[in-house]
Amino acid sequence: MEAALQAGHLLLENGAEISRVEETMERICQYYGVHSGNAFVLTNGIFVTVGNRNEPVFAKVEHIPVSGTHLDRVAAVNQLSREIEEGRYTIGEVAGRLDDIKRMPGKTKHMQVLASGCGSAAFCYLFGGNAADSAVAFTAGVLLYLYVLYISGPHLSKIVGNISGGALVTAICILLYSAGIGNHLNFMVIGSIMPLIPGVPFTNSIRDIADGDYISGSVRMLDALLVFFCIAIGVGVGFALAGWMTGGALL
Repeated sequence: MEAALQAGHLLLENGAEISRVEETMERICQYYGVHSGNAFVLTNGIFVTVGNRNEPVFAKVEHIPVSGTHLDRVAAVNQLSREIEEGRYTIGEVAGRLDDIKRMPGKTKHMQVLASGCGSAAFCYLFGGNAADSAVAFTAGVLLYLYVLYISGPHLSKIVGNISGGALVTAICILLYSAGIGNHLNFMVIGSIMPLIPGVPFTNSIRDIADGDYISGSVRMLDALLVFFCIAIGVGVGFALAGWMTGGALL
């Protein structure tokens, strides 16, 4: 049961949907002969109980703070649960394998910054921008994620970080647009804010609600909508300041 709980913790912590967490825990319990296990999974917590006439009593609660998404770890735990059903691991080996998954390195900061820039440029082009617009979006995306990694993430709250991040990319795009770089300010800003968009949490919230996990789905939906709202405020503040400084000439 400890192994199943650790697997569920890893899944939930790294962005898996509620149904996947419950299914994986159930797979592990059933294979190792735990038939009285019950798990209640929420967005940031797992409640587990075991016990009947034949099995010892076990109860535990795990608090799991809402954090980032690491789908490589989710995929690794998912694969492990299927290999367990094939009889490849003893319970001791499962614990060691879960520890290895927990220590899997995430993407390097250089890779995250580059991915942010490339993603911003690609989305800008996808939404209708040209090559010059994509170049501006790439620059804004790179600077945005440097800000997220070194200033916003370590030192600011989620709300303040998203508002200031939206304002930052807007200001960068406006400055470069005013300098004559790029032709479509709207596409530049839209592409640049995409690294801030919580796409996976929003998608998982819809899946959770569709699966009947209304509490967890609603919490994730609210969290995603709050991020959307904060980004919109930041972009609005950036445009408002630019309009005030230019006397409305930019707009």
